[in-house]
Amino acid sequence: MRGESVALNCTPLGVHDYFMLEWYLADRSGVRHRLASGELRGSEIQGGVHSSRGRSPPYQLDSQGRLMLAEAQVGDERDYVCVVTVGATVTAEATVRLQVFAKPEATEVAPNRGTLSVTDDIAQEIATCNSRNGNPAPKITWHRNGEPLQVPMEVNTEGYMTSRTVREASGLQSLTSTLYLRLRKTDRDASFHCSVHYLLPKGQHGRLDSPPFGLTLHYPTEHVQFWVGSPATTEGWVREGDSVQLFCRGDGSPSPEYTFYRLQDKQEDVLKINLEGNLTLERVQRGQSGIYGCRVEDYDAEEDAELSQTLELRVAYLDPLELSNGEELALPLGGSLATNCSVKGLPTPTLRWTKDSIPLGDGPTLSLSSVTFDSAGSYTCEASMPTVPLLSRNRILRLLVEGSPELRPEETLPKAEGSWTEGDEVRLVCSARGYPEPKLKWSQAGGHPAEPAPGGQGWVSSSLTLKVTSALSQDGVSCEASNPHGNARHVFHFGPVAPQTSQAGVAVMAVAISVGLLLLVVAAFYCMRRKGRPGCCRQGEKGAPPSGDPELSHSGSQRPEQTGLLMGGASGGARRGSGGFRDEC
Repeated sequence: MRGESVALNCTPLGVHDYFMLEWYLADRSGVRHRLASGELRGSEIQGGVHSSRGRSPPYQLDSQGRLMLAEAQVGDERDYVCVVTVGATVTAEATVRLQVFAKPEATEVAPNRGTLSVTDDIAQEIATCNSRNGNPAPKITWHRNGEPLQVPMEVNTEGYMTSRTVREASGLQSLTSTLYLRLRKTDRDASFHCSVHYLLPKGQHGRLDSPPFGLTLHYPTEHVQFWVGSPATTEGWVREGDSVQLFCRGDGSPSPEYTFYRLQDKQEDVLKINLEGNLTLERVQRGQSGIYGCRVEDYDAEEDAELSQTLELRVAYLDPLELSNGEELALPLGGSLATNCSVKGLPTPTLRWTKDSIPLGDGPTLSLSSVTFDSAGSYTCEASMPTVPLLSRNRILRLLVEGSPELRPEETLPKAEGSWTEGDEVRLVCSARGYPEPKLKWSQAGGHPAEPAPGGQGWVSSSLTLKVTSALSQDGVSCEASNPHGNARHVFHFGPVAPQTSQAGVAVMAVAISVGLLLLVVAAFYCMRRKGRPGCCRQGEKGAPPSGDPELSHSGSQRPEQTGLLMGGASGGARRGSGGFRDEC
């Protein structure tokens, strides 16, 4: 390979004590030029280079008699002759031919960027392929859609190629190839490229491909396609109010001019002319349904080519629904109903009645008989179009059922009658429904205001929390629901109410303590009264006659702290009479 070092060997056959070796360069005319020489002295060859003939770096002769070439160049491709002389007359020689290989640079391609007409009946220039600085000269092949093109070198109307090789100043070779083809309409999407094939040492080969390229072709229109784009359904319907796009495409190149029109009374009403082939109808209305057309203005087309297409634009619409009895209707309990739902639309819509998302039946009529409070609620009339899935409407009918209230009592943690104990807490709940909405009233104070009950269906509920007493066991607690159509009443009964055990014990203890305190007070008063009477309050003096002043004085001398009391008691007794005190004693 170019740039590598080369060693040219020359070894005499047999065993010799002495010989002389010479290297020559043979030019293309056969003239030999002496390069180097040497003599065998011992085990080494001693000598040198006589002339490098301008080569850089110069030749060298090593100790084994090899001619050394550093950095092989294309100019080194010559015949080198080795001449060996043994003695005075015996001479032998051998020739080695050196070939230097160079890999070419990346392949370059220059396609024809003009517009090529398929109507021309001659081969036109397609592209030029260049391979630079290789050795030996490479070979160029052309490919279409990955397949090699078998084109000759001779000029003809279907296709051929030309080739030119140039030797550069460096000795390397450059190759240029130009491809000519007669084009067809099928070549509009074809991919072309060229390949450079080059040789390597030891019989190997290499390949360098150019980037692929396409051609710009001019060919007349043969067919036209015209269709409705999104959001059209599979059946071709578009919804009223949507923006609709119409697409028109001809198979000619370059893109022709497109004319959009609408047919009205067999007359063309031109809507738009452009090169893109698109027409947008903003917020289409039902009046825009009809026949639309697209025409390709291609003057190179064949006379029998169909350059115009039409289609029918169908605008689907759905008007608001109408209810024969309005959006709200009141019926008496047990009454009947037959109401209709009507709608205008295209294509013909389907109607269905539902209540709480549960289908009741298909068709425009809703029939109900013997209505109950459960029949009250919202009924929905739904209009839809199977062919236009996203187009639908609905209308809601609110049915009111009038009647006297219906009552539903409930106890939390209920007990059987007779199982209640004084002071037990109970929560009573009364639920009612009817129309107009009933009012709830309790016989006891403390009831919560009525509010919608869980689960809906028109129920309202009120709760009352209280403690059970013996009085409630006799009368119970009543709940009453009323509206203009009547009322309903329920009484919660508790039966006999047992007293609380702990409360009875407290009562007995309280009575015992009260009696004990009363007895203590009476005893104290009794004792105090007896102390005021000597005959009654001293032992051993029963039956003794009342004494006079000396006795009192004596008594007073013995108990001075009670003198005043006794004296006052005696004098009082004298005034009231002694019999009164005795009677008290």
